[in-house]
Amino acid sequence: MQLQRILGANVRQYRRAKRWTLERLASEVGVSRETIGKIERGVSAPLFDTVEKIAAALDTPPSSLFGAQSFPSGERGNSLREIHAILANLNDRQLAAARRLLTAFSKN
Repeated sequence: MQLQRILGANVRQYRRAKRWTLERLASEVGVSRETIGKIERGVSAPLFDTVEKIAAALDTPPSSLFGAQSFPSGERGNSLREIHAILANLNDRQLAAARRLLTAFSKN
């Protein structure tokens, strides 16, 4: 289940970096919008063939979609993992605002 969430978060991150909608990625891959949505939410595990098509559409190696950020163990790691997951789901405007807040917070 963890790998599904990592894959989904990475697909969403690459898609948003290209400023593509769910519909656009779905069209490029040849699947439904709902399928891409389920993959991004970590609810559905796609076939490897589909992962390869998603990676090709997003101009990234398939292995990059499975890459996970390495976090330390314990409570600190859990907090960092949770924060990373929250940030990965923000839109560009929200992410910029979060960055400003974190920058201001870290200066104190």
